[in-house]
Amino acid sequence: MSANTVMKTSLRNFFAHKGRMALSAVAVLLSVAFVCGTLVFTDTMDTTFDKLFAATSSDVTVSPKAAKSEGSDTGRPESMPASALTQVQRADGVKSAEGAVSSMNVTVVNADNKNMGSENGAPTIAGNWTHNDLRSMDITSGHAPRGPTEVMVDSDTAKKHHLKMGDELRTIAATGDFRAKIVGIASFKVTNPGAAVVYFDTPTAQRELIGRSGRFTQINVTAATGVSDSVLKTNVAASLDGPYKFQTQKEAADANRKDVGEFMDVIKYAMLGFAGIAFLVGIFLIINTFSMLVAQRTREIGLMRAIGSSRKQVNRSVLVEALLLGVFGSVIGVGAGVGLAVSLMKMMSAAGMDLSTDDLTVRWTTPVVGLLLGIVVTVFAAYVPARRAGKVSPMAALRDAGTPADVKAGVVRALIGLVLTGGGGFALYTATQADKASEGSLWLGVGIVATLIGFVVVGPLLAGGVVRVISAVLLRMFGSVGRMAERNALRNPRRTGATGAALMIGLALVACLSVVGSSMVASATSQLDRSVGADFIVEGQNGLKPQAAEALKKAPYVSHVTEVKYVKTKLTTPDGTKEDEELVAATPTYAQDLRRETTAGELSAAYGKNAMSVGSEFAEKNHLKVGDTMNVAFERGRTADLKIAAITSDDTTFDKGAMYINLATAKQYLPADRLPLNGMMFAKADAGKADQAYKALKSSVASDPTVHVKDQTDYKQTLKDQIGQLLNMIYGLLALAIIVAVLGVVNTLALSVVERTREIGLMRAIGLSRRQLRRMIRLESVVIALFGALLGLGLGMGWGATAQKLLALEGLDVLEIPWPTIIGVFVGSAFVGLFAALIPAFRAGRMNVLNAIATE
Repeated sequence: MSANTVMKTSLRNFFAHKGRMALSAVAVLLSVAFVCGTLVFTDTMDTTFDKLFAATSSDVTVSPKAAKSEGSDTGRPESMPASALTQVQRADGVKSAEGAVSSMNVTVVNADNKNMGSENGAPTIAGNWTHNDLRSMDITSGHAPRGPTEVMVDSDTAKKHHLKMGDELRTIAATGDFRAKIVGIASFKVTNPGAAVVYFDTPTAQRELIGRSGRFTQINVTAATGVSDSVLKTNVAASLDGPYKFQTQKEAADANRKDVGEFMDVIKYAMLGFAGIAFLVGIFLIINTFSMLVAQRTREIGLMRAIGSSRKQVNRSVLVEALLLGVFGSVIGVGAGVGLAVSLMKMMSAAGMDLSTDDLTVRWTTPVVGLLLGIVVTVFAAYVPARRAGKVSPMAALRDAGTPADVKAGVVRALIGLVLTGGGGFALYTATQADKASEGSLWLGVGIVATLIGFVVVGPLLAGGVVRVISAVLLRMFGSVGRMAERNALRNPRRTGATGAALMIGLALVACLSVVGSSMVASATSQLDRSVGADFIVEGQNGLKPQAAEALKKAPYVSHVTEVKYVKTKLTTPDGTKEDEELVAATPTYAQDLRRETTAGELSAAYGKNAMSVGSEFAEKNHLKVGDTMNVAFERGRTADLKIAAITSDDTTFDKGAMYINLATAKQYLPADRLPLNGMMFAKADAGKADQAYKALKSSVASDPTVHVKDQTDYKQTLKDQIGQLLNMIYGLLALAIIVAVLGVVNTLALSVVERTREIGLMRAIGLSRRQLRRMIRLESVVIALFGALLGLGLGMGWGATAQKLLALEGLDVLEIPWPTIIGVFVGSAFVGLFAALIPAFRAGRMNVLNAIATE
């Protein structure tokens, strides 16, 4: 047979069985679409931020060396004197230079005390209006602010919160609150990803945001004609002495892009990971499809072999069909991926993160990656069925078509599967015995991969036993129809195993994450009950501003309020080792509010004069003991010698590894304007006055909607909600893999019905009703789905329990199995089976009995 004939035969077979190929094509399409959609979405976000950063950066930017992109922990941005602006203006090559003020440590509220900031994590930015802002914005209504009672807002924020000219806004900064009326609205020339921006005149911005007049947070420099940015940067740097940072437009944009890029990479690789899981599940669907098609064409392939086709030609014929399937599914998948990216952008915009389709970015690598992945995965999955087709002998032409090629799983396959599963089980056990989480995590990864592959390989062997057990419980009540459904599921263990394995993968991950998530909540709740003695925990966005802290201290019905600040230092141990560490500077009542066990010394002593505590792991690593002296250099402050008065146990969740000092000590070695804002605060109610204290504390900070007062019940619910939201997002991404697995069940049943056409016709002829036939197929589907669910949930719970053992080394020591979720997923799998069987059962019921019996 010539190569041309092989191609013609492949094309004929592909189009002859296009209906049977459809679901496999959908699986390829979905997986490729998810990959391409992820790439297009993240590339579009990169483009959006690139344009924004390029538009907002001046030719050269001068800023204090200590300035950080995330803002200042003092609540006041780092600043420089106005004299620096005068020096920069005199530098060679400078066309113009202007001082700018900008702060992200603000909250802006309307007349109803509603936060005007973004709900998606984008910052609220307050500053002065400068000529540099005209690079990225146009004033579309009103005018720029001209006095202390005037403010201008961006149009996106105005539209989102229905703001109009004349409305009053209150800005809450570390220096205090101030009010101003809207006199102007400015629109972005480029896409604004969701930040809320407000502008004031320069004196107001300096006084209210920095706390001092005559200072700027940065200087924006414009180059004279013919002067490059790099030359301008050199000239400006030469003209200015002091701790300053100089950046060209490209350098500033790159620095901003790097900060955003780290976050974007997390999203990108996480989503691609889930796409990989969907591809893995799709492999089982494709293997099943081609295995069944090869089995159904046994006689046809035997005839091809009889008239001279070689094994290689038959093999190639099947692989060409897989290639066509891969190309077809991948091409449509690339287009669907672009559509998916647009849909994601619309969803993000609805959630408050504005992304414009004008920035839609489809790099040439995206369709190439999508096509390559889809085609390679499809051809790879079809390789085993293709080899099996090549082994069909010419004598197969004398057998009935559709005879199963492999009724029982091979002994070698079973042995390999058992060895892999046993090895994986041993790796999981080893992980539970690890002394450090970092060591155990490697064994956990090996165990997960080995047990997963082992279960997939040993699936046909397990199918026989597990399906019989499920059938004994569920199918016997359906009489002969139930028994036939059981036998159909057992007829080809390899097929049942592969179909169940596709569903098993997704559900194993769901079960694992459910166990880990529930255990984290239970552990944190248990730790909260054991460790937190305070009645109330107060948190704020970007720290608690001074006015909120003072209001909390004055609240009635409160016996004490604890302030907690996080102070950056460089420690030098007695042996000369230097390490950057963050100290917890708190009022002494913190020892009552957060109970910490000590391995040496008394924690109360750590709050003494020039004293501190260290964590047990840090003490062990650096061979420290109570009484040793630590040299502590406070960032932007003085250096102190502090004596170690206590060593706290790191067998905890809260404040693991924390080092404590008295807040008075921090104030002694840090200037007042360098003290960080309170990271959080604790409060204890007067005896029997918990309800009154709760209301009083909430009332005291009601003017700042970003400050939240929580009792222990509220805090536990917050932890539960945060983990729940994360899990729901992960479950949503895993839904893609489960959808592909459901397609696999549908495809298996549909092809199985075709394979058993004559058999179905004979059963109908001897009295099986359409209703009974449909029920038989539905029950078969339910059994296969429950088989996959049982394996997946069991495997996932094992992974989750092992992961919890590692988390216990980090203080999360409670294992909790979320039985409602596990049982709900198992029951839901039965409904998945019913749903998957709807179309195959309907088609089987509509078969013409005589035509079915006459089928070869």
